[in-house]
Amino acid sequence: MTGWSRCRSIAGATFSEVLVAMALTSVGLVATMGALQAAYQQFGRGVLATRAMEMADSKLEAKRAVRWDQLLTEDFDQNGLPESLMHDDGTAGDRVAGDGIYSASYEQNGVTLIWTVAPNQGGNLALSGYVLLEARASYRSHDGDHELRAVTLRANAVLAGHH
Repeated sequence: MTGWSRCRSIAGATFSEVLVAMALTSVGLVATMGALQAAYQQFGRGVLATRAMEMADSKLEAKRAVRWDQLLTEDFDQNGLPESLMHDDGTAGDRVAGDGIYSASYEQNGVTLIWTVAPNQGGNLALSGYVLLEARASYRSHDGDHELRAVTLRANAVLAGHH
């Protein structure tokens, strides 16, 4: 009879033990899925933030590289021929018409880029000793709207050193 009692001592788990194990597994699985979703959202926001900063920096670099008399032109396809001019008319990213600050904008891959050229001589680029270049990149993520700004000065080489 000792063999019979040995078989009974290695019986399987009870139904209540299986239910508790399934409940604990479910709680762990839900917590893991929540963590993965949060990580995915942060990754997506990081991608957009990186893209926005890269677009803003790239635009400022392009404005630093062109000749002074071409600061208000835009060569979107980078073929050497300007497709448009920046404007000071209060539309499409330009905040105030006639304020002497020229603006342009475009949207790409979820990021809206607005850049401005502000001559120090009230809108007269030819007489300005420097300009303030600004690029604002905005995007929307799961936790709201975000904006990144990059600003730099560029001197007019022709007027540099003249007062």
